[in-house]
Amino acid sequence: MQTAALGRSTRHNLTIAALGVVYGDIGTSPLYAVKQCFHDAAAITMPRVFGVLSLIVWALTIIVTIKYVIVLMRADNRGEGGIFALTILALRSSAGRRNRWILFAGLIGGSLFFGDGILTPSISVLSAVEGMEVKAPELQPYVLPFTLSLLVLLFILQKRGTGRVGLFLVRS
Repeated sequence: MQTAALGRSTRHNLTIAALGVVYGDIGTSPLYAVKQCFHDAAAITMPRVFGVLSLIVWALTIIVTIKYVIVLMRADNRGEGGIFALTILALRSSAGRRNRWILFAGLIGGSLFFGDGILTPSISVLSAVEGMEVKAPELQPYVLPFTLSLLVLLFILQKRGTGRVGLFLVRS
């Protein structure tokens, strides 16, 4: 959809919606939510499990369907998406002092995106390694050093590109 075809209120709504969006890994977020829902729970009952899972499924469905698919996938900058593309679209449709605020909001959104890019892999790896404690509680002192080692290795290998890393893993 071209920027010129968007009405003023539509552009305004898209700009506001972009402030609340950080493209991240929404697939792992339920793992942390489930853990917190049952932390220090008096009893884990079937209705509680179904209630928590229902809330998570509906929240993901609503977020993905409404926010990403219906609203954000329609706003693009020559095929590019994300917070920076939305910032550029908002800057094109406004003028004057408002540009500073839009640029500031875009920079904050970009900062959140980069922060999420660092935190999500770290939390995901830490959660996976903490799973070893379930089977072998005596490994608890090694969770943090092993997690840090894995993350350093992953970030070192990441600069080689996912294609090369994937080929290496397939060949070995």
